[in-house]
Amino acid sequence: MPSASHRHRRARPERRTARASVVSVVALAAVALVVSLVVAFRPDGGSGEPAAAPAVSAKASASPSVSAEPSSASPSPTAGKKKESVSPKPTPSAPSPSTSARPAPRTPAATGSLAGRIRPGASYRGVATSYDIGDGDGACSFGPSSDVMTAAMNTADYETSKACGAYVLVRAGGKSITVRITNECPAPCVAGQLDLSREAFAKLAPLSAGRITVDWSLLSPATSDTVSIRYKTGSSRYWCGIQALGHRNPLARLEVRTGDGSWLSLPRAEYNYFLSEQGTGCGGAIRLTDIYGERLTVEGLAVRAEAVQGTGVQFARR
Repeated sequence: MPSASHRHRRARPERRTARASVVSVVALAAVALVVSLVVAFRPDGGSGEPAAAPAVSAKASASPSVSAEPSSASPSPTAGKKKESVSPKPTPSAPSPSTSARPAPRTPAATGSLAGRIRPGASYRGVATSYDIGDGDGACSFGPSSDVMTAAMNTADYETSKACGAYVLVRAGGKSITVRITNECPAPCVAGQLDLSREAFAKLAPLSAGRITVDWSLLSPATSDTVSIRYKTGSSRYWCGIQALGHRNPLARLEVRTGDGSWLSLPRAEYNYFLSEQGTGCGGAIRLTDIYGERLTVEGLAVRAEAVQGTGVQFARR
């Protein structure tokens, strides 16, 4: 019996200890819960460092309404306009070459933008000298002529025959004359200089003057003539040189129609023929463009070397 009682008494402290342990665990859990709630509701998350600003920044960078999103995914109209306004490349709305090449009253082409060094509406000052034109032929390869109101253009303004056939109004000492450019005046002629036929020079000053100061400008004269076409000696359907004669305004381009219907611009030689080295377009349609952008199309002309073939068309007076 005593031993049993002893065993019974010893058992109670163990139960009290277990109960105390349970209470302690519950108390610790409660404290931990309170602490965790306090920590959870603290702005800094319990770390002691600010956390609100980084959280907001991260949300902003991830938000689809912010520009951090790839612009290609959903560009706004404003963003598109900005890119177009600062882009150095032409926009898709820029006019195509074929559109800008068509003559129109208010386009740059209509103001002579296809001109070379000699531009319409501009006045040039230089000196005028004189020379014997002989039979009237010259570097422009127009051939002998009885027309004595002609001039040779200095090499710079001759510009690889771009000046050939141009009409120029020359003024000096209150007098004026009109001459046609048929020749080139090499050095010692300088830029701005005209070497007039003796007959033309004599209308401005005595030949004994030798050298006078003049002002000159491009002219689009009244004329009853129409444009003619001439193929160079040796031309055939395999190679040809084409020349336009009698055009009122200086030529900017001469093109031939190719087999696929497109137009090929031919290079211009210094002796004033447009050359088709491979024979492309020889004997086919020809398109002429003056410095104002006006186009004339001629068809039905055969390759007949040295024959002057009329066209019945002429550029408008400017």
